[in-house]
Amino acid sequence: MRSIIRLLASLLLLGSTGVRADNADTLMQRYTGKVPGASLLVLKDGKPVLRKAYGYANLESDEAATPATNYRLASVSKQFTAAAILLLAEDGKLKLDDSVRRWLPSLPATDQAITLHHLLSHSSGLIDYEDLIPPGTTAQLNDNDVLRMLSAENRSYFAPGTSYRYSNSGYVLLGLIVERASGQRLPEFLRQRIFEPLHMDHTLLREPSGPEPAHRAFGYSETDGKWTRTDQDLTSATRGDGGVYASIDDLASWDAALYDHRLLSDASRKLAFAAQNKVNGEDDVDAYGYGWRIHGDVRWHSGESIGFRNVIVRWPKHHVTVILLSNRNDPEPYRTALAVAQPFLGH
Repeated sequence: MRSIIRLLASLLLLGSTGVRADNADTLMQRYTGKVPGASLLVLKDGKPVLRKAYGYANLESDEAATPATNYRLASVSKQFTAAAILLLAEDGKLKLDDSVRRWLPSLPATDQAITLHHLLSHSSGLIDYEDLIPPGTTAQLNDNDVLRMLSAENRSYFAPGTSYRYSNSGYVLLGLIVERASGQRLPEFLRQRIFEPLHMDHTLLREPSGPEPAHRAFGYSETDGKWTRTDQDLTSATRGDGGVYASIDDLASWDAALYDHRLLSDASRKLAFAAQNKVNGEDDVDAYGYGWRIHGDVRWHSGESIGFRNVIVRWPKHHVTVILLSNRNDPEPYRTALAVAQPFLGH
């Protein structure tokens, strides 16, 4: 009798999973066919309950997207930069209330009051480096270019700690601070301290002169109904704000590590997911932690760069996570991820 009950339960679960997969396929129709694609993962209680790919990673070579495809994460990368800073704080190599000028003394004296906490929580008031790029620039910017531009800039949007403004500038500087505090280059630190321990074997921080990601997706943009490769632009070579490439499979390992102390201490994870700065004027965002947006019980982050749109959305109380990575400029994936998650919440 017990074996019959177990069999019936398994059949019911398989049927439920099939319905949920059909729901996801409907929601992901725009990614289907000979178009730039996406990889989609739903984790429930640490297990993949939906793991699929749609469309193509490389239109020119007819390479289909798979769950192993590595996408440029863009700003989803910020959570790894934040984790690197938290690891160094645990090591005693730096403090979150350190002035940014302790580590980057070329910055102007007007930045003395900016701390690492302000950079992590987007409360520094630093000018966006994208707005400082000289007209006519054609070469990609690197982190040191950003540091030079900010070192020559005395203006700020507001006094540190008094407001919120999302800042790629801040996370570029954090990447440089990781290097100075650790004595290692940023890609190497991330590999040794985060990616390798978590067996994120194909994840890397890409640099123009470094190794290329395996199974790499290339970015595309749609214009007048035609997809054109738009994989890189002037800001695609900066690192701490958006340079990591990863797959949904590797990000499953990252998600698992966020539930326990295998990588970060309980205190560090609490800091990352706590409301460090109140956010006004952004949809579905109440506050910002360290590398994470906060909306009620949801912790999430999107990543957008030329030709890529990504999102990771976590419901820790339900032990549900949705990861949607895509190599195209449209659509924005956040609402799709929410809709994909609904059948898995509360069960």
